[in-house]
Amino acid sequence: MTITAFTGFSIFFSIGTNQRTVTDGPVRLGKVRVVTAHLPHTLRSDARDNRERILEAARTVFGSAGLDVPMREIARSAEVGPATLYRHFPTKEMLVAEAFTDQMLACRSLVDEGLADPDPWHGFCRTIEKLCELQARDHGFTAAFMSTYPHALDFAAIRTSSLTAAADLIRRAKGTGHLRPDIMLDDLILMIMANNGIQASTPAGRLAASRRFAALMIQAFQVTPGSAPLPPLPRLMPALPVPQHEPSRSNTR
Repeated sequence: MTITAFTGFSIFFSIGTNQRTVTDGPVRLGKVRVVTAHLPHTLRSDARDNRERILEAARTVFGSAGLDVPMREIARSAEVGPATLYRHFPTKEMLVAEAFTDQMLACRSLVDEGLADPDPWHGFCRTIEKLCELQARDHGFTAAFMSTYPHALDFAAIRTSSLTAAADLIRRAKGTGHLRPDIMLDDLILMIMANNGIQASTPAGRLAASRRFAALMIQAFQVTPGSAPLPPLPRLMPALPVPQHEPSRSNTR
């Protein structure tokens, strides 16, 4: 599966294993990630707040206007001075890479939160809601990054662990008896692809539509008496076995 087959942060679950790594070519973002990884992790609270605002502004502005937006526009959107911006991110490449990585890690953390929920069905539902909301807030930033730097970073390892975590989320939800037994991991990919296609005139409208879509999907995923079998779903990604049964050790809704 190639990376161009998906848009938005759905690539988090669908990056092809044939992607090059940062060592395969003269891509500057490889060095950027090394530098960023060594930044201090004990920032003062005001500096930490500024950094988070800059990253949030970068994701929004880059997503809506592309990656050619000047750094001064990012600073203005984050309501910080240019000196503050460059103190945290000396180059645009560093800012872009850090903002993208944060977005991917946020997506993975939502799956982990769902797995940590003592009620597997509730955890599954909350993950669906939060994933759709995160994607609605993405503003196209992830798609812009992957379009500009399609081979910049190798996410094979995080993709594999994320697919495994998502499969476990499904397995646990099935163990409660609430999730349809014919739901597959590919159905989550299909949901993310559909959610990415939501169009709205305002960010608030897109967010509201995405929340409604998540509610509709949860109802579709849930077992209902007399429901007809689902039609076959073409394989959207390399096969990953999803265990069908797990002894439930928690209360169900």
